[in-house]
Amino acid sequence: MTRVDELWYLADGARQTAEQTYHSLRDRHDDFVEFTRHRRVPRQHFRSVASEARDHGAPYGAHTLAYRPSGELLLVRHEGVDMWVLPGGELDGNESFREAALRELGEEGGIEASIEGLGLLGRVEFYCDGNMAWGVLPVYEARAETTEVSVDDPDFEISEARWFEDLPADTRDREEIEEWRDRRFERGA
Repeated sequence: MTRVDELWYLADGARQTAEQTYHSLRDRHDDFVEFTRHRRVPRQHFRSVASEARDHGAPYGAHTLAYRPSGELLLVRHEGVDMWVLPGGELDGNESFREAALRELGEEGGIEASIEGLGLLGRVEFYCDGNMAWGVLPVYEARAETTEVSVDDPDFEISEARWFEDLPADTRDREEIEEWRDRRFERGA
């Protein structure tokens, strides 16, 4: 009898939920930037992200492109990846993506904002030992209502929050963020 790797079942469930989540977000929003990332990961990491994707479609939760009317973006310094990133993180309990994005924005940047729509929609594919799972990465665009930053990250991953007119070279997903900014603020048009 052939033994089927239990990762296949987990990956299959993750793919199904991610597909539903992806289409639900696409149907509710328009004019956002889409991108895809591919990652080879060890079994334990694969198991973790596939479980999150199976549960709600988004292994990394939800994030926010918080901006000032002048076009400055809020980025936070994530020590685990040693890069500037968009504020965001995993869902708590039965939070919606929007609720998680705003909560994380408050924790990691200390600001309040109004979500105006979806700015980026990522598809993150994970590969391990012949298995593939994927999940969505919803990134909402939100106009800042307060601009004084402070970090109160309960996970202690974020060391700093700052507004940027020009994105630092070590900004994760820089190309996609710049594409969003160009569309949002019609630069070069």
